[in-house]
Amino acid sequence: MMKKVGVLLSFSMLLFFPNLALSDCADFGRMTGFKVQDNQTITFYSQNSPIAQVKLQDCTVDSSSNIRLMKSYVCDGDRVIVNGQECAIISLTLSSAQ
Repeated sequence: MMKKVGVLLSFSMLLFFPNLALSDCADFGRMTGFKVQDNQTITFYSQNSPIAQVKLQDCTVDSSSNIRLMKSYVCDGDRVIVNGQECAIISLTLSSAQ
């Protein structure tokens, strides 16, 4: 009985909180640069290889923006600092080249 309740609870959490199970994370510790794709999307690189692309919420970024990571292992929902303002990451997509 307890096993069934646990399985049901796990599926319920997936249904109501999909970001908990489906969020992407990336290690940006080897990041050497970034490229702004549009006013809310940034691709981070290690040398010439893309690490991940992040889309920001409620922040505008351009090629002259000062971007600072708050930690080296970053996931959906984490924050970065753009021009001194904290910005939430609404999506993080890992590069297929990893």
